[in-house]
Amino acid sequence: MPESKELIIMGRNMGNRLTKIYTRTGDDGTTGLGDGVRVDKHSMRIEAIGDVDELNSALGLLISSGLTAQLHTLLTDIQHVLFDVGGELSLPGQTFIRDNYVTAVEQAIDKYNAELPSLKEFILPGGNQAACLCHLARAVCRRAERHLHGLAQAEPINPLTSIYLNRLSDLLFVLARTLARSDGGAEVYWQKGRVSGKPE
Repeated sequence: MPESKELIIMGRNMGNRLTKIYTRTGDDGTTGLGDGVRVDKHSMRIEAIGDVDELNSALGLLISSGLTAQLHTLLTDIQHVLFDVGGELSLPGQTFIRDNYVTAVEQAIDKYNAELPSLKEFILPGGNQAACLCHLARAVCRRAERHLHGLAQAEPINPLTSIYLNRLSDLLFVLARTLARSDGGAEVYWQKGRVSGKPE
């Protein structure tokens, strides 16, 4: 991540916040960005930051479910990138997400998707706990991407950041399929018209 005056300021502010957990500065419904500017807590920028934070937490829950070392490393690396995304959103005008971030996710998609059979039916978020947690993270990622696109209608946003989130949601879908099929498991296919366990 490039060093900048804004990042130094953000780091100092974070240090102060971590020293004193409650500051009372947000009691009026506003919150401070990394550059010191205060905005409404319900603003589109804060909504996007909150989604990215929630996504990172969902990935942490997935990682804690007991994954292979390879997947553990991959998803932990992504958690670090999501902090870069949050930093970028906290510092309007700064750019942290670059082409190589997107390329890394695309390479992971290609690797894991190559090991899966072609998908001919829609699948449900099921199979096992890890697969379900991965689908949950994917859904949060989609929401973060939607809010980021909404923010981009009002303010200049690094286009690579929304591309990154789009690719990440694709990766999480592929990983959910991979996890559902692990240890001899299977994906759960959608059945049109199914009611009370009886397919149409």
